[in-house]
Amino acid sequence: METPTIELRNLKVQDYKELKVSMIKSYSGMPDDYWSEAEIKTLVKKFPDGQFCIIIDNKIAGCALSIIVDYNKFDDNHTYDDIIGGENFANHTKNGDVLYGIDVFIHPEYRGKRLGRRLYEARKELCEQLNLKSIIFGGRIPNFGKYAQELTPKKYIDKVKLQEIHDPVLSFQLSNDFHVKKVIKGYLSGDHESKEYAVLMEWNNIYYTKPQKLIESTKTVVRLGLVQWQMRLFKNFDALVSQIEFFVDAVSDYQSDFILFPELFNAPLMAEFNHLNEAEAIRGLSTYTEKLLEVFIDFAITYNINIITGSMPQVIGEHMYNVGFLCRRDGSYERYEKLHITPAEESAWGMKGGTKLQTFDTDCGKIGVLICYDVEFPELPRLLAEEGMNILFVPFMTDTQNGYSRVRICAQSRAVENECYVAIAGSVGNLPKVNNMDIQYSQSAVLTPSDFAFPVNGVKAEATPNTESTLLADVDLDLLKELHNFGSVRNLKDRRKDLYAIKLKK
Repeated sequence: METPTIELRNLKVQDYKELKVSMIKSYSGMPDDYWSEAEIKTLVKKFPDGQFCIIIDNKIAGCALSIIVDYNKFDDNHTYDDIIGGENFANHTKNGDVLYGIDVFIHPEYRGKRLGRRLYEARKELCEQLNLKSIIFGGRIPNFGKYAQELTPKKYIDKVKLQEIHDPVLSFQLSNDFHVKKVIKGYLSGDHESKEYAVLMEWNNIYYTKPQKLIESTKTVVRLGLVQWQMRLFKNFDALVSQIEFFVDAVSDYQSDFILFPELFNAPLMAEFNHLNEAEAIRGLSTYTEKLLEVFIDFAITYNINIITGSMPQVIGEHMYNVGFLCRRDGSYERYEKLHITPAEESAWGMKGGTKLQTFDTDCGKIGVLICYDVEFPELPRLLAEEGMNILFVPFMTDTQNGYSRVRICAQSRAVENECYVAIAGSVGNLPKVNNMDIQYSQSAVLTPSDFAFPVNGVKAEATPNTESTLLADVDLDLLKELHNFGSVRNLKDRRKDLYAIKLKK
C-alpha cells in the first residue's frame, strides 16, 4: 500500500478550488459559510506567510488562516467581526504585536491524524520568527450547548480542563499550550452549538523581545489644525504660497499633527484666467497643481506636520478632476479624489468624478478624506470606517449657508454613524473678479460622536462663522475604542449584517 505524502506549506490563490471543497466538507453545519475567493486573495496578498495549508495527495486536508493586529487597539471583549476588519481585513498591520488566528479547519476525512497540531506548530514558529508577543484567537466551545442548562461557561471550561468533559475544540487547544484568557459572549453570531460563547485563547512567545522605541509610533491624542481660509486676490503664485506657509507655520508652532486646508482654496489664482470661459479658467488653474504639491511636500517635512491639502483641479488625459493630497511629515504623499461632482461643477467646469476610495495610514492612525459633496453620501464614510478610519477630514467649499448646512449636518451624522471624529474646513470671503467663485460661507469645526465621553452637542470645537482663522483641537482616539465597546449605543457593532451590507465595487 502506497503511503500518502503530506506537505505543509503556505496557501496560494490557485489553491482556492480545492480549498472550497475542503471548507464545504469541514463546515457541514454551516455549508454556505465559507471564505470567498476574493477574501482568500486579499489574505494571501496582505499576509502570505500567515496562511498555511496541509496537502495530502494533492488535496487540501487542513488550513489555518491568520492576520497580525495591534492588540492595544482592541478590548478583550471584542467580537470576531471587530477583529477581522471587514472583507478587506483592514485590521491587519505589519506593525502589530499579535498573530490573531481567524480560522483553522481539518477536512473530516483526515481528522485523527494530528494535522491540527502541525498547523498550530507552524503558527508558533511564525510568531517567533516575526517577534510577535503572542498568538490569540477566539475558540468555539461546540459541546457547551449540551451542558448549558446545568453549567455556566466558566464551570464548563473548568471541567474541560480537568478532562471531565471533552470539547473537540477547547480540549485540543489546551493540549497545545494555549491558556484561557477570557470568556466572550456574542463572539461569533450564529454559533448555536456554543450558544455564541467563545473562549479567548492565548499562547505566549517566550522569545519575544519588545522593540525599543525612542518615540511613540502611533499617537492616541491627536492635535488637529483647521484653516478657515479667506478668499482674496493674490498678486502672484508666490504670494499665495506665502499665505499657505503662514498657516502651516502657525499651526505647527502648536505641535499639531495635521493641518487641513479647504476645497479649491487656490481659486484666487483663477483671476489671471478670467478672460477665458469658466471651463477654460479652471483648466488654467490646474496648471498650478503640481507646483503646489511640491510646496506642500516641502512644508510637511520642514514644519513636521501632516498636511491635507484641501483640493485642487487636475487634468488627467482629457478629463478634469477635483483632487487633493495627503502630504506626510516623512516626505511621502498620497492622492485622493472627489467622487461625486455637483451639477454646477459638471455644467460650469466639465469636471468628472474620481474612482478612488481608500483610507490612509499615518503616524496618528488611519484617516479618511472626502471632499465636500462626498460626505453627503453615507456609504462612503461607512466603507472607510470598515477599514478602521478614526478621523475623517472634509475640505469643503460652499457659497450659501444652505450649502454649508448640508455639509455640516451630514458630517455630524457621519461622526455618529461611524464612531469617528470628523474635521471640516471651508473658505470665507469674496472673489469679485473670479467667475463662479463670488461668495463663500463657512464655519469650520471638529465634530464627534454623541455619548458621555464626548461633548453633549457632538462639537469638539468650531470657528467663528465667516471669519478667517485657524481652529485647533485635540481628539482622543482611545475614546473611540471605549465607545465602540461600551457606548450607550454601538452603531458599528449593532448593524444587521444578516439583512444588509455595503460593498465597494472593484
